[in-house]
Amino acid sequence: MKTDAIFYEIFKEFPNIFFEIIGKPDTNINTYEFTAPEIKQKSFRLDGVFSPIGEFTNEPLYFVEIQFYKDEEFYDRLFTSIFLYFTQYQPPLPDWFAIVIYDKRSNERSYPLRYRSLLEPHLRRFYLDELEDVPDDSLGVGIVRLVVESENKTGEFAKTLISKAKEELTDTLIQRKVLEFIETIVVYKFPNLSREEVETMLNLNLLKETRVYQEAKAEGEMKTKLKILPKLVQRGMSIQEIAELLELDTDTIRNALQE
Repeated sequence: MKTDAIFYEIFKEFPNIFFEIIGKPDTNINTYEFTAPEIKQKSFRLDGVFSPIGEFTNEPLYFVEIQFYKDEEFYDRLFTSIFLYFTQYQPPLPDWFAIVIYDKRSNERSYPLRYRSLLEPHLRRFYLDELEDVPDDSLGVGIVRLVVESENKTGEFAKTLISKAKEELTDTLIQRKVLEFIETIVVYKFPNLSREEVETMLNLNLLKETRVYQEAKAEGEMKTKLKILPKLVQRGMSIQEIAELLELDTDTIRNALQE
């Protein structure tokens, strides 16, 4: 499962979810920009960085890493990448935190004692399978929990999140993005299923809800209606009668007959 890519897109589109996870839900998300900077030496790349923008120099810098497997060299690479970032980008910010998001605690390696001076002030670790302690009314945290939900519970949990998104999100664009994220997570969790099969499982058909689809559908219906115009005229029906029958305005009927 391409968890790094999924979390990058989630945090990029909905940074409030990240701050919910780390226990700072009241953070002003407009303070930060989220990027995935490349560290040139040895081609290191951080999963993501929340860096304060503009005049918000008193806010901390957050380095974000997603770790879903045990890696004995993980902390070596993490801190190496962070210090190389400082060297190359020279951020003016005095405060920083390394945020590591694990799928479960068992995938964390033993913390190296050589980095113990960084542990308390800078490192923050979160375990997705333990986010049940977070209130269930958080849609954002629910989406993140879906990533680590067991396969046999994924379908029902995803449906719950879909219903919650449709009820709570009044902005149609944001609602659609959230539904797409939910669907994408389920697609990655069930690689043997097609997207159409996933949509059926979730009772979700995003294609048919799109404006492009609706416009294409309306255009197709219009063409079908206009095709039968000559037959209706041959039967002696007036333009007004045809318009009422086909639920079209009279100008549309006249223009079609002229063509």
